[in-house]
Amino acid sequence: MSDILHLLIPYAAGASEASPQALAGLALPHLERLLARLTLHESDLGDDDALSAPHERALARALCLPSAPGRIPWAAHHLHQQGRHAEAAQGAWAFVTPCHWRVGADHVTLEDPAQLQLTMDESRALLALMAPWFEEDGITLLYDQPTRWLARGEPLADLVTASPERVLHRDVSHWLPGEQKTHPLRRLHSEMQMLLYTHPFNEAREARRLPPVNAFWVHGAGRLPQAPRPPAPPPVVEDGLRDAALREDWTAWAGAWQALDAGALARLDAHVARGGAARLTLCGERGALTWQTAPRSWGQKISSIFRPQRFADVREKL
Repeated sequence: MSDILHLLIPYAAGASEASPQALAGLALPHLERLLARLTLHESDLGDDDALSAPHERALARALCLPSAPGRIPWAAHHLHQQGRHAEAAQGAWAFVTPCHWRVGADHVTLEDPAQLQLTMDESRALLALMAPWFEEDGITLLYDQPTRWLARGEPLADLVTASPERVLHRDVSHWLPGEQKTHPLRRLHSEMQMLLYTHPFNEAREARRLPPVNAFWVHGAGRLPQAPRPPAPPPVVEDGLRDAALREDWTAWAGAWQALDAGALARLDAHVARGGAARLTLCGERGALTWQTAPRSWGQKISSIFRPQRFADVREKL
């Protein structure tokens, strides 16, 4: 199985309100040729409000990680991938992302953390400011990158979380980790909002016309049950559709699909045509479907010619 080329494509379905004009002119010959040549291997169909997006669950399965919604230990896996195996195996880990919550009349939404434009120095200063409060509840914060820190502590062990990407521009109330009101994260959210509201750190940002950091988001929590043994090579995640889909720019999304078809999918198509083993996973908002090379009966081959799968039909299932 190690020689199978696996291509995983998030945001493949767009959205139900995607522009009919953008979809009408969407021609994806390499994708449709692959759908005709490959055999459906795996389906993961769920709800569009599951805590983990279908592409997150699909990637977790491919990497031999726990894949239950909201329980994928991405932070511990990140440490393991960095070669920090002993740390990854010790205790529970999570990511913490400093962010901006936009407060509306009847709901609070999570804005894109990238819009904060945090520098490394700013991020480290903010971490130093917030870390003592987390430490009081048994959570240690460690710097990883400007918009994402690492956290370690027992309160993170059984925490069910959603990624910031999953919650982007949505009401945070459904997605907040730590459902129990007694969970320390609930109190920490309130404490950090009060701490940051008038802090000089944010006053300096507002003077530069940058949004204030007024909240944080915990995600990717849990323990690594054992050292994962992912396939070699690991899945290739083609993220070209992501930005346009999150902006809901369906014309750009259709253009990104055509670029993907002419690039990565054309190469995978050629690999299969040469007799190579391959796997293709398409992920939408609700589910993911995986096809792979497999022996097919004569009837299946005839059916793929006269009743080929079209992207428009597959998209409706995602």
